[in-house]
Amino acid sequence: MSNQMVAMILAGGKGTRLKALTAKVAKPAVSYGGKYRIIDFPLSNCANSGIRNVGVLTQYESSELNQYVGNGEKWGFNGVRSSASVLSPKQTEEGSSWYRGTADAIYENLDWLERMDPEYVLILSGDHIYSCTYNEMLAKHISSKADCTISVFPVPMEEAPRFGILVTDQNDNITQFQEKPKKPVSNLASMGIYIFTYKVLRDYLIRDAKEDTEHDFGKNIIPDMMEDKRKLIAYTYHGYWKDVGTIASLHEANMDLLCNDKTGEDIYSIFGKNRILSEDMHSAPQFIGPKADVKDSLINQGAQIYGKVNHCVISGNVLIEEGANCYNDVIMPGAVIQKGA
Repeated sequence: MSNQMVAMILAGGKGTRLKALTAKVAKPAVSYGGKYRIIDFPLSNCANSGIRNVGVLTQYESSELNQYVGNGEKWGFNGVRSSASVLSPKQTEEGSSWYRGTADAIYENLDWLERMDPEYVLILSGDHIYSCTYNEMLAKHISSKADCTISVFPVPMEEAPRFGILVTDQNDNITQFQEKPKKPVSNLASMGIYIFTYKVLRDYLIRDAKEDTEHDFGKNIIPDMMEDKRKLIAYTYHGYWKDVGTIASLHEANMDLLCNDKTGEDIYSIFGKNRILSEDMHSAPQFIGPKADVKDSLINQGAQIYGKVNHCVISGNVLIEEGANCYNDVIMPGAVIQKGA
């Protein structure tokens, strides 16, 4: 794909609804499935799409995430003509300030985009679990001569108020957009995945930066484009996708892995054939003690199980002591579950 399209991953949110899990790390750095971090998914998707240059916009509790992303080697972004750049809020003589919103985060890094000189910009959320390539979405954006293409996913109507909601015509033109409405008009949710024609995006970001707004794509940029009668297209995604913004949704996404185990499929096959690239843990194989009782669970490398484990996702380097009883749990990396728990 060369530099026809570059990607920018918004990875700076606080993730307050994940409570203790994000007290010291950014949400995209949180563990998932016992061996991944959430940020692995958008970065792997970019790599599998042939995108060569990715900017990762970090902010809140970013040290661990910045170190994890590094130079992008884990995802193949360390080549001669490829890169993964960690883009944090700029430090100046006057001090530093956080990004004011999702649109402001991109605006503050227009200099990086100018150096990349792309035709199209892919903007992603760094906190969703899904596996795909973006090539088909880009092809639709180009063929329809759209200014912006938004990836959408049908959600249960009761969950619609959590999302940006769209209405489309028979040709997938977006005719109405509501940002987290109390009374949604449809259940077609924005996935927070946008492809913009770069010159159009740049103009709207510059205009928004001068105005007193929330500097947000869903609240400002997309509504402004709708008002200006710009061509916005919806691209419907049909695979597995989970917004893991709450403890309950992250737990559910982990439990979804166990459903495949019952059917005899590879436990990660819900993500299709695309590779999910991640850090090699270099751990010893998991160990199941002679008195352990393990049922319907995912046990990752380095875990030692001596107690009872039923319907759990056990991360790497976890110790479950003899006499411990875990049911329907997600145990994070390095945890020790003691006897009597």
